[in-house]
Amino acid sequence: MFRNVRHDLRRVLALLLLCAAVAAPRFSPAEAREPSGAQQLIERLVISYAAYGERDSQALAELAALDPGAGERWLRIMDLWEAPVTVSEALPDDLPRDDSLCLVALGFQLNPDGTMREELVERLRVLLAAARQYPNAVIVCTGGGTAAGDPTATEAGRMAEWLRGQGVDPARILVEDRSVTTAQNAIFTFDLLAAHCPQVSRLAIISSDYHIATGTLLFGAEAILRESAVTVAANAAWHAPSGTLSAMFQAGALIELSGDVETAFAIYYETYDIHELPPLHGAEQD
Repeated sequence: MFRNVRHDLRRVLALLLLCAAVAAPRFSPAEAREPSGAQQLIERLVISYAAYGERDSQALAELAALDPGAGERWLRIMDLWEAPVTVSEALPDDLPRDDSLCLVALGFQLNPDGTMREELVERLRVLLAAARQYPNAVIVCTGGGTAAGDPTATEAGRMAEWLRGQGVDPARILVEDRSVTTAQNAIFTFDLLAAHCPQVSRLAIISSDYHIATGTLLFGAEAILRESAVTVAANAAWHAPSGTLSAMFQAGALIELSGDVETAFAIYYETYDIHELPPLHGAEQD
């Protein structure tokens, strides 16, 4: 969803120090999932890995000593982050054939008039093939309002309309239309599934190829933080001609999952051009 621009690591780290000292007014803070001391260690852990590609074993050991549960969860998340992700053009044939499988389609920023950009349509073509391959799977379309000229349009809403137009049974489709970040895609999708489809135990992530590793990481990390048995089992992706997501973006997203929304958005604003997204622009004025 976000467009990558040049990032200066020293400025990011300085910004993180500022966020630790001063409460940022832009966004309403979410309740941290870990105690404050643990939260600082988590942020040190993920920022260090994003910056240097090496695990901060001391931070992880201190976290485990302070809060063994948090230490175990973030050890698993770091293992997940370090694991290679193979990106596939289509889903494998050995996934569950019933509604314990959920196809999760990640949104992409809409045109100003609320229509879908080509990249989102291409992701939907991959999703449609997966939906036909697994006709009993639940489908989640996830993505909020990102159309500068149409506040009523949402990525997930447009995606669901397109799928229904292609003959997909509306009863299969869940719409998650509040999220404006990939971390929120994961949080709100898990909320939706817990409320409406508790039988789901396997997820297949549908997105562009450059986005799959991040989606896999964040949905897997959210499952770990919730102590959920749901796992990311597969992916299918559109091969985008361009697009990247850096390790620093992933660090910001993990910090958002951990509950520190303000620091996460500070990283997003410092490293990505997201100022044109209307929900974020509006939040600045609150």
